[in-house]
Amino acid sequence: MTNPIENAAYVSVGRACGFAGLGIFCIVIGLSFDAGLAALAGSKLSIALSLILLVFAWRAPTRNYKRTETWLILKPGDRPQADVAQRLIGGALRTVYLWFAQQIAVVTIVFSLSAVVLQAQVLVS
Repeated sequence: MTNPIENAAYVSVGRACGFAGLGIFCIVIGLSFDAGLAALAGSKLSIALSLILLVFAWRAPTRNYKRTETWLILKPGDRPQADVAQRLIGGALRTVYLWFAQQIAVVTIVFSLSAVVLQAQVLVS
C-alpha cells in the first residue's frame, strides 16, 4: 500500500483489531483449563469481532471522515480536499474493514473446528 490514506486506514483498523485480538487471546488463555471451552469462546468472540467489522464497513462510506482516526493519522499535506475526502476515506476504510473481517473469519473457522474436535474428543473418552 503506497497510498497514505490506505496506510492510515490500515494502521487505524489494525490497531483496533490488535487490541480486540489481545482481549480474545486473554480470555482463551484464561479458559485454557478446558480446551474445548476455550476454543468455543474464541470462536464466538472472533465471529462477534468479524460481524462488528462488517457493520463498520457498511457504515464507513457515510461516516463523517473528520471524525475518523484515519483522518487524524494523515499528515496535513496528505489530507484530500473536502469535496473528495468523504469518498476516499470512506472507501479506504470500507476496504480495510472488509479485509480484516475476512482474516478474522478464517480465525473463527479455526477456532470452531478446534472446538468441535476438542469437544468430540471429550465425548469419546
